[in-house]
Order: sequence, then structure tokens, then C-alpha cells
Amino acid sequence: MIKKKSFTVDELKRKLENYCVYQDRCHKEVEQKMREFNLIPEAREMILLSLMKDNFLNEERFAKSFARGKFRIKNWGKQRIIRELKFRDISTYNIKTALKEIDENEYLETIYRITENRNNVISESNTFKRKKKLIDFLMRKGFENNLIFKTVNEVVSEEK
Repeated sequence: MIKKKSFTVDELKRKLENYCVYQDRCHKEVEQKMREFNLIPEAREMILLSLMKDNFLNEERFAKSFARGKFRIKNWGKQRIIRELKFRDISTYNIKTALKEIDENEYLETIYRITENRNNVISESNTFKRKKKLIDFLMRKGFENNLIFKTVNEVVSEEK
């Protein structure tokens, strides 16, 4: 039988502080991490409150950095970012605040850039099939439908 190492509440608090310092975390991730340590509810509550009070855990900051990062690094659209933040139980207010981190011009430049890049690697000669592949790709990325259709029609019609 493997004996799990036990920690004091202070040791766990320090571990979780380091966990939050390494990268912004949402409440759900921290609670999941605490479940691994089989804490009693009172200790869990105490640690969570302490992390929030000392600003190690800040949902608004998490939402903002999540939105910026996923947009800039993974080129995700707003719909996908909203879906992922909802999955992490982030409040609607914080989701709206997070989306303000994305510059509208940069957003439009990004959708055009990734559409053109993707269009260049699709070997399909049939225009309808090519558009369908581009639309599917942009929907997976989480861009809005009206923006997708506008962009795809402009990018595919330009190449003739």
C-alpha cells in the first residue's frame, strides 16, 4: 500500500500559491487541485479565501489573460473563448470584460490572415468545397458566422 504524503494546511496553502503564481488560474482549476489532497471542506474554504484575499486567485485577471493568450497565440475567435470561459465557470461579467482585451482591428486582421493562410494550403479546386473547408476551419476556431462568411467570400473571390 502506498502512503500518500500528508501536508499541513500552511504547506498546502504555499503549494497552491505557487500553483497560482506560475500561471493565472480559475477557481475551478484550484478546486480541482485541492481535491487531489482530500482536504476537509473547512480547510478548502479557508485556503480559497486566503488565495483570493492575497490576490493569488483573481477570476477577472484570469479571464483577461486567458482571452488575450488564446486569441494571440492560438488565433481563437470570440465564440470559442466565450465557450471555454463558460466551461471554466467564469461569470458573464468577467467574460465581457475579458473580450474587451481583444482589439477589434487586430481581430479582423487575424481572421483575414488565417483565412488567407488556410486558403493557400487547401488544394481543393472546386470553389464551393474550398469555401466549405474554410468555413469549417473558422467555425472550429470560434469566429462569428457573419464574419466568417464575409471573410471567406472576400478571400476566395480575390484569388481569381
